Amino acid sequence: MTMRQFYDWQTAGGGDDVSRLVATLEGREIPWCMIGGLAVNHWAEEPMATADVAVVIAAERIEEAVKALSAAGFVAKKFKWSVNLKGRSKVSVQISTEEVYREFPGRSVPADIHGILMRVASLPDTLRGKILAWQDPKRRASKRQKDLLDIMRLVEAHPKLHKLLPAALAKKIAE
Repeated sequence: MTMRQFYDWQTAGGGDDVSRLVATLEGREIPWCMIGGLAVNHWAEEPMATADVAVVIAAERIEEAVKALSAAGFVAKKFKWSVNLKGRSKVSVQISTEEVYREFPGRSVPADIHGILMRVASLPDTLRGKILAWQDPKRRASKRQKDLLDIMRLVEAHPKLHKLLPAALAKKIAE
């Protein structure tokens, strides 16, 4: 079983939704990149299947992107800090509109995740995004634990990142 087949099995065809997302954004030359779990999968030593796809799009092109993605078959729902998209699979796409991620697309790198070519946040940006998510007291405890695990996976694969961790987080990881 290929990585793509495994991902499709885990997400009920999520590879098609992710490929359509990538093709739509790339076809319009919209600056974007994956953040969150898919970006962690690129930088960590072993990928984990996830049905959550987090994306950052150049702020001035979000409306254009949402319109194009809707035309490509996604259903969009707008929130204060994101636009959520649903395609045909179990994959949930969240376009973050938070200011802190705005520079990420300009530093993104090409990656092959689960057999799908895409752009991902740089290693420092991926870590920064995960730290911000872990520090958010409004996130569910289970999400924060997953963020902690993702941070641990990044630091294990790239030990030099340990020096970038806030003291409280470094202590928690050492426990």
